[in-house]
Amino acid sequence: MKQYHIISRIAIYLLAVVMIVFGIYHFMNARDLVVFIPSSLPGGILWVYLVGGAFILVAIAFITNKMVKAAGYVLALLLIVFIVTIHIPNYVSAGDKEMKTMAFINLLKDTAIAGFALHIAASASQQKLHFEDND
Repeated sequence: MKQYHIISRIAIYLLAVVMIVFGIYHFMNARDLVVFIPSSLPGGILWVYLVGGAFILVAIAFITNKMVKAAGYVLALLLIVFIVTIHIPNYVSAGDKEMKTMAFINLLKDTAIAGFALHIAASASQQKLHFEDND
């Protein structure tokens, strides 16, 4: 059972690294990402920074093994919101085949990451950095 915990932690750390990269990307390229914010949502670029910060905070929670359950559910919810408000509309309204393909890939990517985040949240009580005697 100990090896399961080690492999599971490595997978969580890999996701955390990806989330940190996504977060930093949001801060460094906010002007490029603001076009994905629905025009009906007030705040514009503030949402890009907020999402970037959320990605980094989720990663920190995963790495430090603190508030993992909450972070997993927040990440999953955030990605589901992206799927519904950004990726599906982009897929439906894409004019050319290349844009439609990119929207579909992003839809699948965020669905996969949301699924992993839900798994992390649901099994958070078993995700410990130390091992019990009965492991």
